[in-house]
Formats: sequence, C-alpha cells, structure tokens
Amino acid sequence: SRESQFQKAEFKRLERRLKEKVQAAGEAFQALEQEIQTLRHERKTRSAALQLRLFAQFRMLNARGEVKDLCEIFRSTPQKTPPAGAGECALPKLLQYAYLHQLQPLAMGEFWWGMSPKDEIRREGHFYPSCKGKCEPILKHMLVGLDVEPNPLEEDVHRQTALEILYEDEWLVVVHKPAGMLSVPGKNDLDSILQRLHNLYPKATGPLIVHRLDMATSGLLLAAKTKEVHKKLQALFETRLIQKRYTALLEGELETDEGIIDLPICPNPMDRPRQMVSREYGKRAVTSYRVLERKNGKTRVTFYPHTGRTHQLRVHAAHPEGLNHPIVGDDLYGQPSDRLYLHAAALEFVHPVTGEKLHIVKEADF
Repeated sequence: SRESQFQKAEFKRLERRLKEKVQAAGEAFQALEQEIQTLRHERKTRSAALQLRLFAQFRMLNARGEVKDLCEIFRSTPQKTPPAGAGECALPKLLQYAYLHQLQPLAMGEFWWGMSPKDEIRREGHFYPSCKGKCEPILKHMLVGLDVEPNPLEEDVHRQTALEILYEDEWLVVVHKPAGMLSVPGKNDLDSILQRLHNLYPKATGPLIVHRLDMATSGLLLAAKTKEVHKKLQALFETRLIQKRYTALLEGELETDEGIIDLPICPNPMDRPRQMVSREYGKRAVTSYRVLERKNGKTRVTFYPHTGRTHQLRVHAAHPEGLNHPIVGDDLYGQPSDRLYLHAAALEFVHPVTGEKLHIVKEADF
C-alpha cells in the first residue's frame, strides 16, 4: 500500500515536471514561430517594395510617344498593382522595340511554342490572344495611336435577326440563340436574348433567363415568364433534372466511340474568360460523349453535360486529359474558324407547372 502511494506521488511529480518542460518548449517554439512570421512579413514587404521599384522602370511607350510606367498603367485596374511577370511577355516587348526604333507595326500575333502547361490548354504553333490579367492593361495603353481593326466581338451581327421561338406557353418559353449573340447584355451594349425577351414580355416577372450559352455557342435557351417558375426551373438545373444534349464538330478523328470525361474546372484568374483544369481549385465537371460520325479529318459528337461549368464542353474537348480534340472554331482553346461548331440541340425536363414531360429539339445546321 505504501509502495503504491509512493508510486502515485512519483507519477504526479513526474507528470508536473514534464508539463513544465512541455510548456517551456511551447513558449520557446511560439517565440521562434513569431520571429519566423516577422521575418516572412519583412521579406514580403521588402519584395513588394522592390517589385514596385522594378515596375516603375518599365516605361512603356504608345504610338503617340506617350510614356507610362507599369504602376501608372495598373493603378486603374481592380488589382491596383501589377501582377508578377507583368511587362515580360513578348507582345509588349516587341511593341516597345518598334516604338523605340520608329518602326510602324502592321500586324502582330503570339503563338505558343513547346509543351503545354498542365493547367492551361496550349498547342504548339497555335496563335493565342494576350492574357487579360497581365497584358491587356498594358496593351490598352500601348495600342493608343495605332490604326487597328475593330474588335469582331463588338460587332452587333444579330441586331436584325428575328428571334426564333421553339416552344411557348403562359409560364415559359424556349428560344433558339444564334451563334455570335449574347445570352445577357455585356459591356458593349450588344443585342442579347434577354433584351429581346424583355421587349416581347414586358409584364414578365423575375430574371427571365434560366441558364446561359456562350456568345459563340448556338442552340436552345430556356426562359421563365414568372419569378416562381424561374425559381422552380433553376432548382431542376441544380438537381440535374433537366437533360441537355449538345452537338459538336471536333478537330481530328477521335479514336474512342464513347466515354465520360471527369476533369475539375475553374476560372484562370490571369486570363479570363479562359477556364483551366485544376485539381486544387477546380469544381468537378463531368461530360458524357458519343461519336456520331468521322469524316474529312473531323469528328461529329454528341455531348451530355452532367454539370454546368463555364466552358465545360470546350475545355473537356480540348484538354490533353480530356478528348484532346478541340471543337472546330474554338478561338480560346483551339483555332478560329467561321464560327464555333457547338450547338445546344435538345432540352428535356418535366414542366414545373403542368407536370408534362417536354422534349424540345432543334438540331445543328452543321
């Protein structure tokens, strides 16, 4: 009994001594951790200050001979300060060289050389526009004074095109959006499906448009005439109870006949509106596909998207881990053509008011 009591007392004394050691070690660790954080903050602050000093040395010319440094150029952008690597791209450097040597730029284009990055879709020898995050603000200044062609995306090609209505009742409407027309208004006041619907149904309540299609994509768009029906239709999309079928024409001949693509997608923060595949930041995106025809070095396929991520079909078609065959005419992930050969051909869902099963189809004209 005495031995047991002694051992218990010894155990408590040992436990107390060890707790004091752990506490002392913890305090020493916290002091070191605080010192590390202080040094990291100092390094970050010094690095940012040095970077701004370097950016101030990038004195970019435009065609009028006006000069702005990168800090001035990015001051009016949402990020306020230049991102890392700004000013290091080929196009600003070539323009700067031309202006410094009194040369007149006649045309310009950037193409990719070498292997594609893992996250982005780049093919050797293909031309790609400058990135939005780093180059666009710089080029807005550098192109001032140059005679440049108008932006084709700002051409209102469908102002006189009649809106084709494929299905309509007192609660909802399905229309055909032509390729090159916006689903909703953008920055340049171009005509859009939403504006047309507002004109057709001035007494409609709610947001009208239930889902969107890319400007370059043609096909079926679903709209609701009341706020309540709009909410119900959105719930059908969220629970994947609205089935969509797309038709696309792919570059090259696809080897497999059918399958499923499962690649997570998120926006590319430095190059919007491009999307990128990212297993760290991306949201799951799933697409089923089936080959319809192989002809003249092209493949006609049907896509069934199980999720609704931005540019999902375009990225899944072009990415090396997807089909590795871009959609014909995809100027973001492939090569330009007369149009993007992607068409939303069919919608199938249960009417949220009548309970009737609707199957609306307009096949692609390509």
